[in-house]
Amino acid sequence: MTPARQISWDPVLLVSQIISMQTLHYLTLSILIPPLLAVFAESSSLTYEGGAANVGMIMDWREMAGRPTVRGMQGEERWSSYYGAWSGGKQVGGGWEDGRWDGRADPIRGWVIAVCWMIASSADIYYLYTLIRRPRFILDFALTLVFNHLVLTTYYSASIPTSLFFWLVMFAGSAWAVIVAEQLCVKREMTEGLVISAPRDEAEEMEMGGPRRRD
Repeated sequence: MTPARQISWDPVLLVSQIISMQTLHYLTLSILIPPLLAVFAESSSLTYEGGAANVGMIMDWREMAGRPTVRGMQGEERWSSYYGAWSGGKQVGGGWEDGRWDGRADPIRGWVIAVCWMIASSADIYYLYTLIRRPRFILDFALTLVFNHLVLTTYYSASIPTSLFFWLVMFAGSAWAVIVAEQLCVKREMTEGLVISAPRDEAEEMEMGGPRRRD
């Protein structure tokens, strides 16, 4: 009986796999989000946020949640503070108002980013299947990817994610990637581990140098 293969803990391999998964996930998002936002999102608010290629579209959880990213503007007049010239808390000048942004968050932008995240989670299935390979490691790496993103988005936005929609997208994307990737990896291991051995008497004949004549 062949002894079980020993799997040693390799920290360099572990770290490289984590970095690779995170990099590939963000690379997929960076390919998907800018063109889709340019097509579907409201142009004036998108321009105010820095454009479709702004890193905040990926790293700021408030963009997916459809929440404003500008603080300190309260009251009924808060929307008028997004245009014109201000000095000492007073508006001293106006500007051309055609096509200006009214300061309201664009809900379409959040949905586009959420759909892109789900597509990237689907791409993660292939990344997990190719890089991680072992079924029992799939859940660990998928959760590590989400945890790292939570840390990075909290640091980037200087606030802990409090949007239920954001958490639902994170959960749905992770569950989808884990379930499908685990099934594919298990299927591959079962296929690779299926060895059809010859009958014992035929194996003995081969060891004796050739097939034995049967009467």
